[in-house]
Amino acid sequence: MTDRDDFLAWVRTALHDAELALHDGDAAPRRALWSRGEPVSVLGAWRNAHGQQQLDKLFTALAKSFSDCMSYVFELQAYDVSGTMAYTAGLEHTSVSVDGEPRTYTLRATQVYRREDGEWRVAHRHADTVTE
Repeated sequence: MTDRDDFLAWVRTALHDAELALHDGDAAPRRALWSRGEPVSVLGAWRNAHGQQQLDKLFTALAKSFSDCMSYVFELQAYDVSGTMAYTAGLEHTSVSVDGEPRTYTLRATQVYRREDGEWRVAHRHADTVTE
């Protein structure tokens, strides 16, 4: 298995499952996949965060807002791996309750990853709402 194959398998399993859990109100799996090193950052569709403390607050707030995920699909459009760094770019199609109200939306999402102690960790996320 190549580095690209290994990374793609991780994206389709561990990362996907963590995002699904977040949209069901559980931030722990997502937090477990994020780097504990600096820098870390989110330029989010709803809120930004820089550094570990802000990241923890963001993930906690998102988990409190989300519930009853009916669907989460990550439509991967591009990815690559170069040594200890990788990225993904794609569309996240989500149907979930946000603060108790059903919502369906699509985000453009780009993430940057780094390999730490042999494991992939998310270091940066940028997402915004797709408006056509």
